[in-house]
Amino acid sequence: MTAAAVEAPKPMSRFERYLTVWVALCIVAGVALGHLFPTTFQAIGSAEVARVNLPVAVLIWLMVIPMLMKVDFGALREVGRHWRGIGVTLFVNWAVKPFSMALLGAIFIAGLFRPYLPAGEVNSYIAGLILLAAAPCTAMVFVWSNLTRGEPNFTLSQVALNDAIMVVAFAPIVGLLLGLSAITVPWETLLLSVALYILVPVVLAQVLRGAVLRRGGEAGLQRVLARIGPLSLTALLATLVLLFGCQGEQILRQPLIIAILAVPILIQVYFNAGLAYLLNRATGEAHAIAGPSTLIGASNFFELAVAAAISLFGFSSGAALATVVGVLIEVPVMLTVVAIVNRSRGWYEAGGAVRRLADRARG
Repeated sequence: MTAAAVEAPKPMSRFERYLTVWVALCIVAGVALGHLFPTTFQAIGSAEVARVNLPVAVLIWLMVIPMLMKVDFGALREVGRHWRGIGVTLFVNWAVKPFSMALLGAIFIAGLFRPYLPAGEVNSYIAGLILLAAAPCTAMVFVWSNLTRGEPNFTLSQVALNDAIMVVAFAPIVGLLLGLSAITVPWETLLLSVALYILVPVVLAQVLRGAVLRRGGEAGLQRVLARIGPLSLTALLATLVLLFGCQGEQILRQPLIIAILAVPILIQVYFNAGLAYLLNRATGEAHAIAGPSTLIGASNFFELAVAAAISLFGFSSGAALATVVGVLIEVPVMLTVVAIVNRSRGWYEAGGAVRRLADRARG
């Protein structure tokens, strides 16, 4: 993909901007429908083959494949151009974020808030948080990068590299952390989830991407992406209605669960964003690289997390609910990170100027 093609993403549409509102409405609709038609949602929840829920699997593919079509793995050639920003993001995504979330889950879910949560779901909630943190964001990063005037080639190459790593690293990291959290790891189901929700969608998305490029070029690809983009969010919202239809009774009994689960997620987002931003500043990286690096380090591939949680722990599990809370707060929280990055640009670049003067003095 060329640089011109990467610059195509526009600011969020009205639909994307109000995603949190639509998610909240889906929660209300799901809870209400689950209360009115419990047998229907039980039937949907039990429509499984090898622990894979078939209706949700279809919806997840409709979510993930259009997003992965945006990724050009040829951009991996550009990785070396911005090695400091790439290094910072990889460090935060793979060496910090999953492990810090496991720690926050232990502190808040297994510790501080444990008396307010259903005893049988505590480990499941922690597992959902870990799944959320172990999957770096793919699609929405292009939006966040655009809003911070980020370097498009860096964003694309970083996303391509993260997706390539995710194919091989997601299962081992999740398995390790679930084991450390004293949760039995269903390895066959975990590996099946990786194949179904990462490997197969990546392959299909790249095949479709190649076919579209051959027929219509870059302009044709952008037209197709614009046309199918709403399909991803619609499938996400339909999945949420199904999830909350099965979770409704539990939420009605304990409505504070969502607020409790949001606490470690919020801390995690701001901690990782701040760490990535400061590390980029310390290494002297340009603000156009630090912006998307910070946002990639802070955000999550919540579509994958939802799919993996459903496969591993079930449609009505605490893990599935925990990943959905990540969807609920993703847009407003990330917009605050965008605002912080943009407003602190002068401070950030002043630090870079000081560093350059010091390097010249030493030279």
